[in-house]
Parts: sequence; C-alpha cells; structure tokens
Amino acid sequence: MSHFLGEFECKLDAKGRLMLPAGLRKQMPDNEREGLVINRGFEKHLVIYTRKEWDTIVADLSKLNQYEKKTREFIRYFTRGATELSVDAAGRVLLPKSLLEYGEIGADVVLASQFNKIEVWAKDAYDSQLDNEPDNFANLAEEVMGNAGRRSDV
Repeated sequence: MSHFLGEFECKLDAKGRLMLPAGLRKQMPDNEREGLVINRGFEKHLVIYTRKEWDTIVADLSKLNQYEKKTREFIRYFTRGATELSVDAAGRVLLPKSLLEYGEIGADVVLASQFNKIEVWAKDAYDSQLDNEPDNFANLAEEVMGNAGRRSDV
C-alpha cells in the first residue's frame, strides 16, 4: 500500500489537465502499469487512488449486503463518477469535467496527501476548511486517538 506525503499547489490548464508534481510522482508506484482512479470525495473535493487501492475498496464494497437500500445508495453514490486516469508523457492527467464541477474546482488546485490517497481540492475551499481549525486541536487528538489501542510504552 502506498502512503503519500505532502501538500502541493497546482494549476489546471484550460483543458482541465493537471501536471502531477514531481515530488508526488516519485512517491507513486509504477502508475503507468498500475494506473490511477479519481472519484468524488465525501466533502466537495476529489480523491485520486492508485488502481491497486481502488481495487481494494471495490472488493470491500462488494462484500456489503446489497439487499439493503442504504447500502445500494451508498455504493451508487460512492462510485458515481469514478474514472481511470492516464498519465501522459508530460506527467499530466486529464480530470473529468463532471468531477471538476462536483468539486467546484477551477484553475487553482491543492493536492493533499492523505495516507493511501490524494485529495484534490479547489484552493480556496481547502484554505477555507483549514481556516476553520478546531478550537482545541489537542482535545480533538485525544478524542480521536487517545483510546485507539496504542502502545502504552510510547
């Protein structure tokens, strides 16, 4: 499993192509062979996965009970718009127009690494989200991570 690191400010060209930063491309497994998939995020952003990671997610989804209406709705919405990306010789990917519209993404983009995926945000939306930092990050960290079965000898 790939774990990406870094935050990158980028620009889309007029055709909706994104130049993947060299620092990010170096972290990717052989994406020419493995491929990339882009999809909607849970907030108004997009998410890029390696093909291997996407296949793991789809395998998990296929194990859910599709006789339940909420499950079908979730799968339908989650996979809506999922598209394979091809990296061209110049290191660019063409982002689908429908996904750009969903994420309200214009020319200025932030790529934010999140462990096994890369979030694609409109720069202003990303900055706005980070401006709304929790009042007490230490309390949030304790609430989320404090009882997560971590080693007691740390």
